[in-house]
Amino acid sequence: MVGKFSKEVRSYNMSRIRSKDTKPEILVRSYLFSKGLRFRKNDKRYPGSPDVVLPKYKTIVFVHGCFWHLHEGCKYAAMPKSNVEFWEKKLYGNKERDERNKKELEELGWKVITVWECELKKDKIEQTLARLYTQITSEL
Repeated sequence: MVGKFSKEVRSYNMSRIRSKDTKPEILVRSYLFSKGLRFRKNDKRYPGSPDVVLPKYKTIVFVHGCFWHLHEGCKYAAMPKSNVEFWEKKLYGNKERDERNKKELEELGWKVITVWECELKKDKIEQTLARLYTQITSEL
């Protein structure tokens, strides 16, 4: 089956995808900052270079894209139909790495929270961000 885009267009589209400072990350960080929380972003000192590190609350927040991190049961986490072998290796590898990083951080005494891209869609964003704030500040 021929894909929707030519190889060149698909390559260009994939090259535009960033690993940090994505719109969902910026949205989460803006909300937390507006609530008075101060944090470090993309701190390489910790496993997985977390998107948000809140030392005062001993909490780390990852903002994951549903496709890239294989969000279970999510419609945005569909496996591509072409080059399946590559994508399975890539996406399942991402998922395993995420689990390793989370376990390592928890062993170091950090509370780890994952916010999924689909939870930041218009119909869910307010309750997701409110829940995140509560999760961060509840155990001080």
